[in-house]
Amino acid sequence: MNMKADPDIKRLIEGVEDDMKSIVISLREVILDTAPELKEGIKYGGLWFTIEERLLCGVFIRKNHISIEFDRGTELQDPDDLLEGSGKNRRHLKIYQQEDVKNKRVEYYVGQSYKL
Repeated sequence: MNMKADPDIKRLIEGVEDDMKSIVISLREVILDTAPELKEGIKYGGLWFTIEERLLCGVFIRKNHISIEFDRGTELQDPDDLLEGSGKNRRHLKIYQQEDVKNKRVEYYVGQSYKL
């Protein structure tokens, strides 16, 4: 894990329970590999990824899953109906286990969000 990030991000990740920590690390890697110039920070208790002041996505640790939320999720192509939510703009993916990072096509959705 590239921990050149600020110490607050490192502390947030280190504070995640072990079974969820590897998922958070994987999600972070997928997001930063897809769009390396993103800026990351912490907001609302989760990891926040922005580009030119626009929120691209956020990673939030919930009780039983990790949510990756997309600011303009309603604009994303979702051929497999994997995105959840009913808000005006946002949609999210619920990640329960490591395999979900691939099975729920996180890279595909991050890439789309990046191109908006």
